[in-house]
Amino acid sequence: MAFSVKQVQELKKDVDPRHLRSREVNGRELAYIEGWHAMAEANRIFGYDGWNRETVESKCVLSRENRGSAHLTVYTAKVRITVRAKDQVIVREGHGTGEGRGSSLGEAHDFGLKAAETDATKRALATFGKPFGLGLYGGLTTPHRQRALAGYAGEGPLDAPSAQPVALPPDDTTPIPRPSRYYGRSEDVVTRDRRQATRQPSGNSVTDTPLAPVDADPSETTPGKIDKSALTIGAPRRLRDKSHLRFVASHPCLICGRQPADAHHIQFAQPRALGLKVSDEYTVPLCRTHHRELHQAGNEKAWWEKSSQRPLEVAERLWRKSRAKLYPAVGGRS
Repeated sequence: MAFSVKQVQELKKDVDPRHLRSREVNGRELAYIEGWHAMAEANRIFGYDGWNRETVESKCVLSRENRGSAHLTVYTAKVRITVRAKDQVIVREGHGTGEGRGSSLGEAHDFGLKAAETDATKRALATFGKPFGLGLYGGLTTPHRQRALAGYAGEGPLDAPSAQPVALPPDDTTPIPRPSRYYGRSEDVVTRDRRQATRQPSGNSVTDTPLAPVDADPSETTPGKIDKSALTIGAPRRLRDKSHLRFVASHPCLICGRQPADAHHIQFAQPRALGLKVSDEYTVPLCRTHHRELHQAGNEKAWWEKSSQRPLEVAERLWRKSRAKLYPAVGGRS
């Protein structure tokens, strides 16, 4: 073994709960360690001159100016960690994403690139052992994670009532920003159309008509709105149902089975339209890693063929199940 006995012992230790942080992503609480702590642990275990970090690749995947003077950038990065242990050289790599916001474009790019490199560095270091957060990817709680999540400060037994086990999802990734406002719109197109459709003129004023019940099936045509699918040259219906997207995201990744997952829209399921996604009925669950990989692949059909999955069939089954679960009173409307 290349590492010394002392180094192996250190690599088997759990993260000190004092250095654990948590954040909420998609309604789930994720535990993580900060980038500076991961590098400090690498210096402590491998030695200040025993390892080095190299950014192999970095790419800006999104850059735009939001309303006002705020700028937003999103970067992806690939980092290579090289550790020298006795007469051997150990090389590990990791990918990461980072979001940068700033009052100037340069500041936003700087923050986004640094965040992506830090995320990739933590993932590469995590392959060496628990001190770098490897234990946080497990599905079961450990005493250290239980202490941190329960706010344990080093006093009292672990089985105290205040320290209830909390299961963490296995995917500790940096969330990709999903802005809902594009090109300066104050609200998205679907919300705007539904809001306008529920307003009717009454004399010289405009009064609101009662909104549809919360459990109404969104696949039904909104009153006062033209159903383009019924025209002679029809346009495909693009249904929007946030409840269905949450239902899809509650399932494990279609490729690797990890959770939490995103609801990915299958792009080739319907013809392309400017600024519009395909209908929500054509969605399948993908973890953040495979979701990002798919969007970077370019050719989605080829990517799915390589994975030996049939996403359209899976999306159809999930749509039928969510109709039956969300709208049982009407027999699962489609």
